[in-house]
Amino acid sequence: MRRLTGKGPVALLALLGAGVVLVAGFRPWVSGTVADAVLGGSRVEATGAEVAPGLSAIALAVAAAAVAVVAAGRVGRTVALVLWAGCLVVAGALTVRVLGDPSGALGPVAATRVGRTGTVEAVASATAMPWVALLGVLVAALALGCALAGARRWAGPSRRYEAPGTAEGHVAGRRGERVASDWDDLSAGRDPTDVGDDATT
Repeated sequence: MRRLTGKGPVALLALLGAGVVLVAGFRPWVSGTVADAVLGGSRVEATGAEVAPGLSAIALAVAAAAVAVVAAGRVGRTVALVLWAGCLVVAGALTVRVLGDPSGALGPVAATRVGRTGTVEAVASATAMPWVALLGVLVAALALGCALAGARRWAGPSRRYEAPGTAEGHVAGRRGERVASDWDDLSAGRDPTDVGDDATT
């Protein structure tokens, strides 16, 4: 279990779960018939994007939050974890709503297709795709749990490309005193290579 709490496994699990939700959202989620004068008794199918609008965006948000969790510092990581958890709650609620009432989910989609507002009476059943999407949500939730368990041991982001010096932006002089670095001079508009007119050549 400890292996799953590393940055790599957490990111892979989260991206896998989000990818499953994203792909499942483009597949048919409900299929049934509607009692309508225009559509008659024809069979109507609706994709996950139609019966659970916003699910694709939520899946992308989960992936983005997972990347932020493994790449950001402590504060950014906390914000990303909260966003990640919120997205999973919304994704799970959208999926469970369709599974709980596929006929009610299909009615508004069928009404839109004939240019109506509201809903029409429908008799529908869910396909396997909502269950696949729910599985993806659970995988992403497992990744979130692993992130919460392992985040305290993770190192912070690399400081390789930051300006040299201490956190206050200064470097230590020969006797330990705080002196401005070349970065500070450049930021202040001073040329650190300018040694004056009387410099020896």
